[in-house]
Amino acid sequence: MSQRVLTTESGAPVADNQNSATAGAGGPIIVQDQHLLEKLARFNRERIPERVVHARGSGAYGYFEVTDDVTGLTRADFLSEVGRRTETFLRFSTVADSLGGADAVRDPRGFALKFYTNEGNYDLVGNNTPVFFVKDPVKFPDFIHSQKRDPFTGRQEPDNVWDFWAHSPEATHQITWLMGDRGIPASYRHMNGYGSHTYQWTNAEGEAFFVKYHFKTNQGVRSLSAEQAAEQVGKDADSHQTDLLQAIERGVNPSWTLHVQVMPAAEAADYRFNPFDVTKVWPHADYPLRRVGRLVLDRNPDNVFAEVEQAAFSPNNFVPGIGPSPDKMLQGRLFAYADAQRYRLGVNHTQLPVNAPKAAVVDNYGRDGLHATRHGSRRDKNYEPNSYAGPSQTGEAPAAPLAVHGWTGTHEVPAHTKDDDFFQAGELYRLMSADERNRLIANIAGGLSQVTRDDVIEKNLSHFHAADAEYGKRVEEAVRALRED
Repeated sequence: MSQRVLTTESGAPVADNQNSATAGAGGPIIVQDQHLLEKLARFNRERIPERVVHARGSGAYGYFEVTDDVTGLTRADFLSEVGRRTETFLRFSTVADSLGGADAVRDPRGFALKFYTNEGNYDLVGNNTPVFFVKDPVKFPDFIHSQKRDPFTGRQEPDNVWDFWAHSPEATHQITWLMGDRGIPASYRHMNGYGSHTYQWTNAEGEAFFVKYHFKTNQGVRSLSAEQAAEQVGKDADSHQTDLLQAIERGVNPSWTLHVQVMPAAEAADYRFNPFDVTKVWPHADYPLRRVGRLVLDRNPDNVFAEVEQAAFSPNNFVPGIGPSPDKMLQGRLFAYADAQRYRLGVNHTQLPVNAPKAAVVDNYGRDGLHATRHGSRRDKNYEPNSYAGPSQTGEAPAAPLAVHGWTGTHEVPAHTKDDDFFQAGELYRLMSADERNRLIANIAGGLSQVTRDDVIEKNLSHFHAADAEYGKRVEEAVRALRED
């Protein structure tokens, strides 16, 4: 095989990549050494702003295969027939830590899935938990600030974490998930994924349904205790990345079975829980799981930066037959995610290979901007409507319209019959085995006992008491014991 020639960015061959050009032997470096200056300038610009949340991530390509007929529920073409396969890219992540953080930590995991459909890319951006900490996007920046490094101490502070939760009782359900056994997955392969939010499906007849997505791991759910996780971090901070990479390289391709819960749109108004509250679940007894298909990961990225770090997801990337719901957190994400990617990667980030549609043709009037590579036909007009046979609208709504009424302004969401911040957290606690409860109590008390303000501790304890009397009593006793030591 012939030797490949090293070149500059402009394609010119490099004569010497070991020595800089100098003014005589041992003299100072000269400005005309274009190769050196180009290398250093590129090196200074190799990093882009990391994600504010979900910075630490891993990813893989694969496919989604439809196994069950759902055409009565949605007209989405990639779900239109049993056996249909669609290429996918899935990015896993931790939420709170920075790009250099460890994998085996107690934190929710991102589960961001891109379907490269022939009607455009569909992004389903969820987590490994079916619920979240807050239900209004106006609280999200404050929540994340409370979980990140303190601006003065430069470290994550238990006082900040628990102080925010003390003033956000709706977080009690997610806290119970996070501090329970599933708070530290053993690997990305051994955890479930959830859409978390409620979405809308619309069929060919225009009937609307609200759905929740559940990706059940076919490897089985496996988690780490706090002690096991600490040991794992000491051995390999990149343990989840290592596991995913090596499994796929060995041909042990992880898979998940997708199920959905389906609620006819007419039932939403009178359901006992607000179906659009992301701090709540729909009990399976009310809306059983319906199987849809199988997700398989079978190919690792060739370049982590290009394909994982630059992967961009936005919940507003829908396809016909799938749309949003009135979930307020989802509504906020429809703007915030796309805006974050425009900041990190530029307005043309959708032209990067990992983000570009693979089965659909992009044909619109977006032009120019930094890193623009798609220009359409050379002499196409850049406005619409026009008289030059440019692309035009279909006139077909991608999803059913949502009825709205009332006065504009800031409102608390109307309560449903079982809408409180504690009932479902108590139900989750009561589902746990004795050993699971013991570990949950120990994990909560370990963090809450480090808080320096008694009033913050008391506010948090009141939330656990409200969820379940035994739950609150045991957390209170465990916190007291740790603080007396």
